[in-house]
Amino acid sequence: MTKASRRTLLATLVALPLLPGAAHAQGDGPEVAIERFHAVLLEVMRNARTLGVQGRDQRLRPVMEATFNLPAMTRIAVGPSWNNIPPAQQQALVQAFSDWVIATYANRFDGYGGESFQTLGVTPLQNGGQLVRTQLNRPNDTPVALSYRMQNSGGAWQVVDVYYQTGSISELASRRSEFTAILREGGPERLVADLRQRTATLLR
Repeated sequence: MTKASRRTLLATLVALPLLPGAAHAQGDGPEVAIERFHAVLLEVMRNARTLGVQGRDQRLRPVMEATFNLPAMTRIAVGPSWNNIPPAQQQALVQAFSDWVIATYANRFDGYGGESFQTLGVTPLQNGGQLVRTQLNRPNDTPVALSYRMQNSGGAWQVVDVYYQTGSISELASRRSEFTAILREGGPERLVADLRQRTATLLR
């Protein structure tokens, strides 16, 4: 993996911002879900060229759907206006957002240069969630801290946000300002169309 590709990899990790297809076993701790996620990420990176972008998308889809609460992440990224959107359009937004996130990973995880992940610890949060603190180790470069905010959903821990470095940068909060502008200009239909276009471009 080139230096530029590694930078893109880090940007993708921050950008949302997953594990073999089946849902996690009930009772697994949040760090177990993240370690499964990281194991699959490394597998995809090692086999990136053989899989191709379409193959990576297929490999990552069950992983993301099991590890990340994509409907909740869509609601968070859209923000307060979510409650004013009709159910059918909410469903379309969840699908478009989910496809885009998966395609982003499939597009960016395009090689392997000796990277590894390390779980640093788990911090309880006031709302009953857990913050799983991890580190991306890079050969001949500074490690990158990544934290995953997780909530228990139906007995399984799932990611609802990703924080970069010190935990002060929420990817979904930054997405919200972007999505708010699109919704203001063209409503839910415009955002769905925009996300679908992004996905198509990434998977070419």
